[in-house]
Amino acid sequence: MLRTFRIGGIHPPENKFSAGKKITPLDLPAQVIIPLGQHIGAPAKAVVKKGDTVKVGTLLAQAGGFVSANIHSSVSGKVNKIDQVIDASGYKKPAIFIDVDGDEWEESIDRSERYIKDCNLSSKEIITKIADAGIVGLGGATFPTQVKLSPPPGSKAEVLIINAVECEPYLTSDHSLMMEKGKEIMTGVTILMQAIHVTKAVIGIENNKPDAINYFNELAREYKGIEIMPLKVQYPQGGEKQLIDAVMRRQVKSGALPISEGAVVQNVGTAFAVYEAVQKNKPLVERVVTVTGKGVANPCNLLVRIGTPISKLIEAAGGIPENTGKIIGGGPMMGKALVSADVPVTKGSSGILILSKEEAKRKPVYDCIRCAKCVNVCPMGLNPTFLMNLTEFLDWEAAEKNNIVDCIECGSCSYTCPANRPLLDHIRLGKGKVMGIIRARKS
Repeated sequence: MLRTFRIGGIHPPENKFSAGKKITPLDLPAQVIIPLGQHIGAPAKAVVKKGDTVKVGTLLAQAGGFVSANIHSSVSGKVNKIDQVIDASGYKKPAIFIDVDGDEWEESIDRSERYIKDCNLSSKEIITKIADAGIVGLGGATFPTQVKLSPPPGSKAEVLIINAVECEPYLTSDHSLMMEKGKEIMTGVTILMQAIHVTKAVIGIENNKPDAINYFNELAREYKGIEIMPLKVQYPQGGEKQLIDAVMRRQVKSGALPISEGAVVQNVGTAFAVYEAVQKNKPLVERVVTVTGKGVANPCNLLVRIGTPISKLIEAAGGIPENTGKIIGGGPMMGKALVSADVPVTKGSSGILILSKEEAKRKPVYDCIRCAKCVNVCPMGLNPTFLMNLTEFLDWEAAEKNNIVDCIECGSCSYTCPANRPLLDHIRLGKGKVMGIIRARKS
């Protein structure tokens, strides 16, 4: 019997229209806009200025703290300015604008097609190379990878879990990467195992990707200690705590980190980026992005340079359909509506979803009928309708006591609510407020 996590979960329509589509490199834009805050933690600090000439891979900004990440140029050209830009959050953030001139790369980057399997570096050397390359979690959370690979004192990893689940509807960027870069991903997994000193890794893949499961089972025969684990299709299995439950049958306690249960979780795209950083000296300057939607003429998986305007990706997919209601950054469950198609691609951009006006229209909201469906599907065991009420009444103390910060913002509660109540919208607001109060208290 296939494993899955044991608390809550839903199964929305998959709509994987771009599954099986080859990864297509997108042409370079005339200008890229590279935000300095593409990761969880402190924004990076610019080390270039207006008028500087850069190449692909040139360091643009250094990590601004322990939890931060380096930012590199994804193009060659000249720095036009350092200014504010509206990013996927809808807020203005500092960014570096670069006018593109050719495609010249830093000489230290190995651009050959050769596959390099063996890595003889120490754990410290691996983590340093990952940090230098600005690698972050590519599943959407964008947590700096070098921090995850450096557990706090007294903690020890037992197993590396690779998140190849891609449970979000519509998105297929990870699936396409697995089918085209399997050997590189497997080497990335072994490098991550070396970095955290473990002899066991589990690659979790949902059972709706049988081609990827078969392919990786073949590859795994050449690698000691790597297990391929097919998983039942269940959303949100890509959540760290849910994946740990499915794979290890352990549940991470409220407020605790995955390392407390001996697990380090990395996205499959991150494993590939680690391979390129360690074996090819290549910083994180591009990623695969799915462009999709029921009305999209050509749903596709594109290899895109960081900083490319999203409008260029939509053009490559056939343009914006006439009846477009919303453009979502990410998938339909955890993605957020974009204020503009000129928002730049960042390290965390896994997909662009175009919804029709009918799909984007909110349904009338009715009173809660106390059916408890939201409670039953919450993968964190929370009471979403109660947390929404606490947020509406600004009762932050009670919201904190009822673990509002444990919410992973998966949207399962809103999806299942028969009264169409905007549960996640309110909980997200309340969670942000409570987290601000907690930070202020600690400082």
